[in-house]
Amino acid sequence: MESTETKPHPESVIACQQVLLEDAAVFSIQWMVMPAVHASRLTPDALLESYLAHIRRFTLGLIRPARTETGIEFRLLGSTCALLRFTPPLSQGDGALTLAICGGVLVQRDQCRRGELAFLAEPTPDGIKVILRLSDYCPLLLGSRSPSPLRKWLYRMTQASIHKLVTIRFLSRLYRELTGNRSVQVVKIRVQNGEEI
Repeated sequence: MESTETKPHPESVIACQQVLLEDAAVFSIQWMVMPAVHASRLTPDALLESYLAHIRRFTLGLIRPARTETGIEFRLLGSTCALLRFTPPLSQGDGALTLAICGGVLVQRDQCRRGELAFLAEPTPDGIKVILRLSDYCPLLLGSRSPSPLRKWLYRMTQASIHKLVTIRFLSRLYRELTGNRSVQVVKIRVQNGEEI
């Protein structure tokens, strides 16, 4: 007898993974397939602008992205205190836009020049795959390449959870704005080996 259970359409699924790599750097990826008819609104540059506006709105202005002469900063309230600093966005030939992490109070001091945030829009048979990827990020909360279980727990309960929630809500909101559909499903995927956080 055939199963009557149907799989969710690719356009209504948010796929995500967050892991600590062997050197305790963070890898986090979330993606969602959007209808191809909206491709012109889903360029990496447009995704970045929309994401920056989302950060400010989602945090009720607590975190305020600001463009500077040296890049982009996620600032706390109206201060000059940068939680994260990024170099200027760099367009890649493969339809990606990357911002290299270059400092901020949430980054380990000896790892300030490591890590990046990337925005990608890839055509697929089902539509446009919108991808947000954080890679090689070394959070201050983890402290070192060999964080204690307590530090891992603190990071998981705070910064990791917030980043995941912000990104999932961003993709969900973008999907709703484009399609009018509020129904999405979040599924875990495996892209990188590592310790789930």
